[in-house]
Amino acid sequence: MNDFIKDMEKVVEKMKPELDDEAYSKLKALENRLTDLYQKNLVKINHSIMELVCAKHLIKNGFEVAIEHTLNGISCDIYATKGFGTMIVEVETGFVPPENALDPQLYLNGRVASKITRYSGFANKFCLATPLYYVMQIPAVFLKPPRFRTEKEIELMKQLCDLYYTKPPITFEEIKNARLHSIYTINVDSTNIKEWDINEYMGKAALWNV
Repeated sequence: MNDFIKDMEKVVEKMKPELDDEAYSKLKALENRLTDLYQKNLVKINHSIMELVCAKHLIKNGFEVAIEHTLNGISCDIYATKGFGTMIVEVETGFVPPENALDPQLYLNGRVASKITRYSGFANKFCLATPLYYVMQIPAVFLKPPRFRTEKEIELMKQLCDLYYTKPPITFEEIKNARLHSIYTINVDSTNIKEWDINEYMGKAALWNV
């Protein structure tokens, strides 16, 4: 048994006492889904563990959860439904590829912006999830309601996204209408989640970056 499978089993067993039998079975099915994807070299362990912790939180709150779910030709990390409501959670670990070693902050800002714009239109609620040890920066334009975003702000954000994400290109309208509803911080060690209002999170992020 390789380390990926061992770690996945450990974290699911760690969360088992919080779940009833039905919820535990749902989480095990998601573990199996991620293991299958790992065997195809499509997922990594840190990201997958965080997806499972988020999934546990959502399952406990009555959601039906799919992991690595395809929407309109692109795959989102978590797609959850509850009644007629839908929610997408994208996990952002702060990983920077070697080719972006000289522009890590710009690259991460572009990635966060692209996730908000690409996915938020496909669900009633869109959330970014990040580990406690990474302080995520949210471009200021997404802290405003869409009606208060200026054309200049939107165009600057499109230029940022176009530096890194052009297949397909992100549109002016997607940026104008994108919404970020909340942020999850993930404590992997304790398998707990804290949900933040985005302005509250960014206020804390400003202090962390002093």
